[in-house]
This record gives sequence, C-alpha cells and structure tokens, in this order.
Amino acid sequence: MFKKVAEFEQKIAKFYGAPYAVATDCCTHAIELCLRLEPLECATCPKNTYLSIPMTFQKLNLDWFFVDEKWEDHYQIGGTRIIDAAVLWKENSYIKNSLMCLSFQFRKHLSLGRGGAILCSSKEEYDWFKKASYDGRDPDQPWAEQNIDQLGYHYYMTPETAQLGLDKIDNAISKEPRKWCWKDYPDITNMEIFK
Repeated sequence: MFKKVAEFEQKIAKFYGAPYAVATDCCTHAIELCLRLEPLECATCPKNTYLSIPMTFQKLNLDWFFVDEKWEDHYQIGGTRIIDAAVLWKENSYIKNSLMCLSFQFRKHLSLGRGGAILCSSKEEYDWFKKASYDGRDPDQPWAEQNIDQLGYHYYMTPETAQLGLDKIDNAISKEPRKWCWKDYPDITNMEIFK
C-alpha cells in the first residue's frame, strides 16, 4: 500500500527539483519534524503567517520571536534552514540544501484536503524523516518484525491521500497557481495566545 506514497513523493520531488521528498499528514508536522532533526538556539517567525507555526515553537518549548517580514511564496524560519513553502507551487523551485515544507491542504494549489511534504537534499535526511513521520519504523515492513531504534511520530501521509495526489498532480501542474504573500495573513501578534 505504501508504494503509492513513495510514488507520490517521487513525483513531488521531481516537480520541485529536489533530490528527495517525504510525504507527511500536514505542513505543520513537516515543520515540526524539521525542528526536531536539527537543534537550534533561537528561531524567528513572520508575524503574518499561519498560527500553527508559532504554536509549534511553543509546543517544542523553543526560544523564538516574531519578525516583521514581507514575504512572497515562502519564507525561511530564521535561525534554521527550514523553508515554510506551504503556499509555493513552482516547478524547480527547491532551494538547495534546505528543508522545504509543503502543504496540500484544501486551499492549496494541489488540494488534497490534508497533507504535506518535506523536500530535502540527502538520503540520510530522507531516511530520518521517513522513520520519524512513521512511528520510528520502516513503512515497508510489519512493525512487529522491526527493532525500532528511533523515536517516531504518527505524521505520515496515508496511501489514500497519496493516490488522490497522484490523480490530481498532472492537472495541478498544467494550471497557473495563485500567488500568496504576507498580505494574505493577519498580524497574529494581535491574538491573545501570542501576547
């Protein structure tokens, strides 16, 4: 069943021009996995973004602060090599050596209802993200037959979502995407949760 997920990952990696893609259940969890892979001292986040990003910083008990950044299509989480590319749909747009996180939420260009991916540059990163997103296990073997040696999270993309992505990707590639920027998001520093 998970061959469909691998096929979807390969198509997404090829479209963006990335060496590897790991499908996840959402972009927020993709970003969380990236933050778990590489320790950091302090992160920054645009004040005009989706609220799950700073909430993830809080969940992980990170030092972080808001910045006033005017971004288009994507932004880098300051202090990291993580790119929040949730709204980016552009061929060959992978930024070399970054961890680019994508969204396939229902409002995005490739609308799957839910889903995300991490674009990465090495097989080691791919292997770590694959296991981390799938409860620390290799999805190609029954879990009870494995000696799990890595902490994992239940953040994987289902085969059904991957199949939907495979069914819709050619149409998404043929259509012009909407352009997104910081103006599409409110200033979330005004929200009580972030005061």
